Amino acid sequence: MENSKVSSLSINKLLLVAGTGWLFDAMDVGLLSFILAALKQDWGLSPAQLGWIGSVNSIGMAVGAFVFGIYADQKGRKSAFLFTLLMFSIASGLSAFAWGLGSLLVLRFFIGMGLGGELPVASTLVSESVAPEVRGRVVVLLESFWAVGWVLAALIAYFLIPLPAVGWRGAMIICAAPAFYALYLRFSLPDSPTYIQLNSDAKKDSILNKVQSLLSTKFRRQTLMLWIVWFCVVFSYYGMFLWLPSVMMMKGFGMVKSFEYILLMTLAQLPGYFTVAWLIERVGRKWVLVTYLLGTLISAYLFGVSDSANQLLFFGALLSFFNLGAWGAMYAYTPEQYTTNIRATGAGMAASIGRIGGILGPLMVGLLMANNVSISTIFGLFSLSILVAIISIVFLGYETKQTELK
Repeated sequence: MENSKVSSLSINKLLLVAGTGWLFDAMDVGLLSFILAALKQDWGLSPAQLGWIGSVNSIGMAVGAFVFGIYADQKGRKSAFLFTLLMFSIASGLSAFAWGLGSLLVLRFFIGMGLGGELPVASTLVSESVAPEVRGRVVVLLESFWAVGWVLAALIAYFLIPLPAVGWRGAMIICAAPAFYALYLRFSLPDSPTYIQLNSDAKKDSILNKVQSLLSTKFRRQTLMLWIVWFCVVFSYYGMFLWLPSVMMMKGFGMVKSFEYILLMTLAQLPGYFTVAWLIERVGRKWVLVTYLLGTLISAYLFGVSDSANQLLFFGALLSFFNLGAWGAMYAYTPEQYTTNIRATGAGMAASIGRIGGILGPLMVGLLMANNVSISTIFGLFSLSILVAIISIVFLGYETKQTELK
């Protein structure tokens, strides 16, 4: 089995290829948070309507994670990766021409479906392609491309969206670029050697059998833990980060100034990923994830009660550092819970359950804001959500550091 793993040179190529796709995903999600703030001004949308845009995106991600997780176990990781990349990039380009809320919601569903399918498939592909002693680090480094995508999104938002000639529509056209990248990947991206070697017969299993396997005695505990963690983390992440520019504006900052502060906060994501990449093969997945989620909990609460510019910037940066570091550990931890024949299905199902949280998080913020609930109370609720995730990992999680994937 070990001979089937790719060389260090190939690992770097695989990481760059898959990571660039991940970067484009992050750029789209990051831009959405800024576009919500712009749409509030351009279309005069209410907080509840803005919440629906973020939630429809997550509905698509839930469907995509479930469908393409199963598809990747049946047809291969590479095929699923390419298909999802094309879907979200084409829909992103078309959304630049949306003429109202209804058309934008339809396109955001397909964007979300592509995004939701690509992320668990890409992490599974990379996880299966590298040796156990470096697997966690490489998957976290893959996830670090998310921070680069968010930085690009923040730069686009800060420099281009305020320009009348560009605006949010021009930003969405930029998100169509991955369609051309997918054509390049068609010829340069290898499929998972683990999948090719071990899954030739198992991929013929029915979809129902694969889903039932996740709830069997062998995997029930891992599945329950992952579903709780993914729901709580995604619920809090999308509730907090999609509304971050709008929250800054509610705290008294103009749109351009808010975008500038979010850009500075976003830069803190990179050291968050890199520290997790360094720790995850030394400390292990379980306790690194618990530690960074605890940091997220504390930072979220303190950000919610902050009112000065310096406090918001400092605790917002800490929130980015710990929360995105936790995401890196979560993506490394998730595929390792299952065997090859159900790995993408299991990762996709966990992500799909998480996206239900991503639907409810932005909706909850919009509804609570409409009822004049304070920002501190809203962020306090997100801190409680993270606490539930921490408890589930402590009591239900197994350590999977450097175990051989089977």
